[in-house]
Amino acid sequence: VQLQASGGGLVQPGGSLRLRCASSQMSLNNYNIGWFRQAPGKEREWVLCLRNDGDMIYGKISMKDRFRASRDSANGTVDLEMTALEPDDTAIYYCAARGVDCNVDWYRYVYWGQGTLVTVSS
Repeated sequence: VQLQASGGGLVQPGGSLRLRCASSQMSLNNYNIGWFRQAPGKEREWVLCLRNDGDMIYGKISMKDRFRASRDSANGTVDLEMTALEPDDTAIYYCAARGVDCNVDWYRYVYWGQGTLVTVSS
């Protein structure tokens, strides 16, 4: 089972972007969905996790006011809304699914997919 993150692109500093995580093979409604990102030359970083009970856990406090995940239950997908984007947010963004609770380690997620590139630049 593969996930697909989509919606990336070029955005100016201060702008917003909405990413989507989906799978053509299953609904994400009952999974804990982690969002990760990897900037060039850097390690993969945990952005946040949307628990299957609706709670959100953030990797960094600085993201709490700018990033938010939500479910589209009708379509079985998960969105990541990003606002007030900064050049340091430039990275490939990935989503991953896990049945058991959220985890900060990307390798503990069962389902992964291709990421989507977000570039924040003027």
